[in-house]
Amino acid sequence: MIKVHSYESMGTFDGPGLRLVIFLQGCNFRCKYCANPDTIDATGESTETSVEEIMRMAMNEKAFFGKKGGVTFSGGEPTVQAAALIPLVKRLKEQGISVCIDTNGSIWNKDVEELFELVDIVLLDVKQFNPERHRALTGRGNEQTLRTARWLEEHNKRFWLRYVLVQGHSAFEEDIRALGEALGQYKMIERVEVLPYHTLGVHKYEAMGWKYELEGVKENTPEQLNAAQALFEEYFPCVYVN
Repeated sequence: MIKVHSYESMGTFDGPGLRLVIFLQGCNFRCKYCANPDTIDATGESTETSVEEIMRMAMNEKAFFGKKGGVTFSGGEPTVQAAALIPLVKRLKEQGISVCIDTNGSIWNKDVEELFELVDIVLLDVKQFNPERHRALTGRGNEQTLRTARWLEEHNKRFWLRYVLVQGHSAFEEDIRALGEALGQYKMIERVEVLPYHTLGVHKYEAMGWKYELEGVKENTPEQLNAAQALFEEYFPCVYVN
């Protein structure tokens, strides 16, 4: 059984084409800007869902996926449930359905490795390149995330790089340049997405009785987003503001 928080049909922001996005429960990060804080707890508001039920949903939407679309597992952090996902991903692949996984890349074990080998594209969220600022922003280090990026490159696994631009936390030019210097030569990075910081999930913190730690941080201006995109483009060929 898989702990599912929620679904999004016909999603267009989490991988190529139209996708069934499945948000899974549980996350090992505590990102200060998390838009889905209700997915962090290992149990939370999740529903225990069978492989058969998820397959039924995917097959019902398969006709809309076309050549590019498919299923994306997001969260939370889907690799928390890597062992449970493996048989489901195998079933999806048998039916010719493309699979993406949206991950912070910080968990590594034999199940995660097998899962990454099975999926078509990994959407790798790098929260910050600077290790101290990364820990301040997420509560965890970024060493395994960067090792995961290297594994994807060495194993010829297609991946997208995603970076949330938060003023005063991840929008430092020197950190973006350091990231570009480290990963800019990777041939398996198909796309870099600069994700604008937003406050759409703040009401969830209020409902949960949690303090929102980035109160007062402003959303990006168009000029800030353009500057960040231009900076990433110095190192990567395919950069988009999502």
